Amino acid sequence: DLLAANEFLLERLEGSSIAGSVDKNATLTGPVVVGKGTVVKPGSCIEGPVVIGEDCVIGPNCYIRGATAIGNRCRIGQGMEVKNAIYFPGATSAHLSYVGDSILGEGVNVGGGSMLANLRHDGQTIKSRVNGSLVDTGRRKFGAVLGDGCKLGANTTVLPGRKLWPATTTRPGQVVEEDIVS
Repeated sequence: DLLAANEFLLERLEGSSIAGSVDKNATLTGPVVVGKGTVVKPGSCIEGPVVIGEDCVIGPNCYIRGATAIGNRCRIGQGMEVKNAIYFPGATSAHLSYVGDSILGEGVNVGGGSMLANLRHDGQTIKSRVNGSLVDTGRRKFGAVLGDGCKLGANTTVLPGRKLWPATTTRPGQVVEEDIVS
């Protein structure tokens, strides 16, 4: 329900507010909020509605799509694509990864080359395991939920609807087919 609530609130965002610095070679369209002390580097493309907190580093050369909320002290780096995601404070995806329709808890680190997949190829809605049973999320696109302090090794692929509990980790190149609990 966090993604639905985030979408609902961001759809109501009116206008832009830039308190940080945005490089002249970055592109911002639609309503975008950039917090104090945040730096948006060259080549970054941000399509609102997007809210970015304070003291973040965005880019260079990243693509942030609508319905994304980024907390304070986050890093969205080189070659990143982010869509419809929630980053809690201190979450980082520094380079060459995809984060779609996902929730990243406080202090999460997404290793380079990682993919948080968000779509089934058969077009069905995403199901996620809750208390041992598969529950239909009702969402055609739903990525991962990464608990506080979770760390993904480089080139990790997380299948749609998977959850990683706080402080869990993956190995480089790991494919997460089932939830990882602590």
